[in-house]
Formats: sequence, structure tokens, C-alpha cells
Amino acid sequence: MQKIWIKNINELATTQNRKLVLQIAEAGLNAIGTEEVVLNNIKLDKNILSIMGKSFDLNNFKRIKVVGFGKASCEAAFALDKILGNKIEEGVVIGLHKVTCDYIETFAGTHPRPSDVNIEPGKKIFEIVDESKEDDLIIAIVSGGGSALLCYPETECVQGRKLYDEFIKCGKTIKEMNLVRKHLSLLKGGGLAKAAYPATVIGLIFSDVPGDHFEDVASGPTYKDISTVKDVQKIISENNLDKFDLIETPKEDKYFEKVHNFVLVSNKTAVEAMDKKARELGLETNIVSMELYEETSLALQKLFGAQKNNTVILAAGEPNLEVTKKGGSGGRSLYMGLLAIKNKLVDDNSVLIPLASDGMDNSDAAGAVIDKNAINKIEKLDLDIDDYLDRFDAYPVFQKSGDMIMTGATGANVSDLMILLTKK
Repeated sequence: MQKIWIKNINELATTQNRKLVLQIAEAGLNAIGTEEVVLNNIKLDKNILSIMGKSFDLNNFKRIKVVGFGKASCEAAFALDKILGNKIEEGVVIGLHKVTCDYIETFAGTHPRPSDVNIEPGKKIFEIVDESKEDDLIIAIVSGGGSALLCYPETECVQGRKLYDEFIKCGKTIKEMNLVRKHLSLLKGGGLAKAAYPATVIGLIFSDVPGDHFEDVASGPTYKDISTVKDVQKIISENNLDKFDLIETPKEDKYFEKVHNFVLVSNKTAVEAMDKKARELGLETNIVSMELYEETSLALQKLFGAQKNNTVILAAGEPNLEVTKKGGSGGRSLYMGLLAIKNKLVDDNSVLIPLASDGMDNSDAAGAVIDKNAINKIEKLDLDIDDYLDRFDAYPVFQKSGDMIMTGATGANVSDLMILLTKK
């Protein structure tokens, strides 16, 4: 029996079109469930560990250690703990909330703004990796959100806070911020691979990055980084950022010769599952982008520009939103939904769902269902949409209309998902 992710699905599914689009959203969330992804892709038979078809003989390693960071890391650690059991010598993972494992210690940190509580687990992770020997196996769980949750040394955490506060005002992409982050850290930008050398490293990648840019997930601790301090200085200069103490990322090939990265899940996983579900429901589909970085209004144009009857338009990414005022609530997805209403894009035959795959669109809501019913309720409430948009405060609008999607933290994170159904 499949898990129901959207807790208030019965309250939201008030029309046939809503039922269809909510089923499609559920399929996407089901496909990226972290524990299921780990158990489906990683197997242990006697002493042979198989990951996506590649085998590792555990007899060749003296110690097995697990480290992890990111929104999906604690759930992944829980599943990995089940698989490997007492073969794990030690492990430390930092996510958004602790889970109980038998052999891996878990920590709850802060995201998207790093804080001092992220420092202790970051230090432990560095020490576990740094003291490893040639006959050790390090399994690194690398997931979206790790760029903020993983902090080491302490100076990185301090600078990371400052970087986040300054960068959010620039309206630039997360890719550019992560390039800077790689050059503040001893673990990011391939730093973990260097610290682990000459041990063998398995990177389990849970990607939240649009497209196949897996080296950007959690700022790429297990990937060789091609950017330089000079590149980062250019970003800092172009965006009038404050001064940062930058370090060069490891460039020597030897640090990466025994690193094996496996991408277990990405937004492609979710989009393909939603595409399949929509077709099973008798609908046509059109995947317009899995790298939707455009400014929110342009992202909406791309979605609605492809609109066609009996068709589901699918997209994934992180639409660019420059937040110029503090104090608002809700994130990219709720803002997108409210902007679609303001621009009168949603007609009598269409339903739009913008959805944060981690279940937390900078709030306790994952997203919203926008259709004519939602618009009529908002109009009856006599809410000033322009004012809410100007204050980046979309959350109260959908809270009052009762159209928010509530999943709770999903334990997954593969960027935002967008579904537009048109059916007369």
C-alpha cells in the first residue's frame, strides 16, 4: 500500500480536475521517498554491497563509516543503518530532524541559514573522515540542503550566515551562492574526498539541483571542483558582496581516484513518475523543463505558454525570486501560485500546483492548489493580492482560502515541482 503524502488530500480534492492533479503530485512524491529509494537501490548479500549495479566486497575494508548532510540525510541514514547494521564502525549525519539509528548518530541543524548548532556535527564529520586509513570505506550521504547544514570549520558557519543574508537580496541562482560556499569550506568542493584520502569513498547523491549538475548538490563534497578563487572573487565583485576569506578547492586527481558517486534520486525521478501517472490517467503530457531557473513570471509564461486541453504540463527547478523585503511568509511555490492568480493565468478548466518537494515552502506548507474555486474564495475574502505579493507574504492568502498543500517534511528534496492540468 502506497503512502499518502498529502495529509489534507481529501479536503483539497473537491473537483475531478483537482483529484487528477493531486494524484499526479502524489506519484511524484512517492517516487522520491528517501527510505524507499535507498532500500530499492542498495542491497547487501553476505558481504557484497551492491549499489545501482556496482558491487563492493566489504571483506576488503577494515572499517565502514557513514557521514551525511542535507534534508534527506537522516532518513537515508535510517535506511542504511537497516541494511549494514553492525558493519558500521561509526557514523554522524546532520539533517533537519534527528532519527533513531542503532549505529549512526544523527543531529538536527538549521537551514537555509546555518547556525552554531551545525558546527558540532560538522566537526565530528570532518574528524571521522580525516582520520580514515587506506583500508577504510566512507559512505557519504550527500543531499540537498547540505550546503547550509554542513559547516566546518567554525569560520565557515559564520561566513555562511553572512553570505546567505547578502545573497538572498541579489536574486541570483543557488549555483552562484554554492560556488562561493565551496571556497569557504574544508569539506565542500571536493574537500571531503581530500580529507578521506586514501580511503575509498562512496557518495550517495540525493539531488535537489535542476538538471544533471550533481557536483552542485550540497556544494559537491565528493566531486572535483573546477572553479577557482578567482571565479568566486568575480561573483563577489559583481554582486557587491562583503569580503570573504576564500580557500582554494583541491584540484589534484589523486584525491578522487577512489571516489564512487551514485545519483540515487533527482527531480528527473519525480517528473518521470508524474509523467507516467498522468498518462495512466488518460492525459497527454509535456515536460517543458527540468531546469526552470527563470524569474517567477517567466517560469509561469513557460508553463502556461504550453497549455493545451487534456494535457498535463510538468516542470521542475527553482524559479528565481529576488526577496527585497523581510517579514513575509511562504516561499517560491506559494509566491508562484499567487502571481498566477494576479496575472489571471488560471482559467475555468485548469489547475496549477507549485510544490516544494521537501514539503516546506519556507513554511509548514508544501505548496498550493490554484484553480477557479481557489480564486473565487480569495476574491470573496477581499484580499489585496498586490499587497501580499509586494510583501512576499503569500502564505496567509492560501491559509485563509484553505488551498495549501500540507505534507509535513517529506525527508526528500529534489527542487520544486510544477504541475499544470488543463481539462475541459
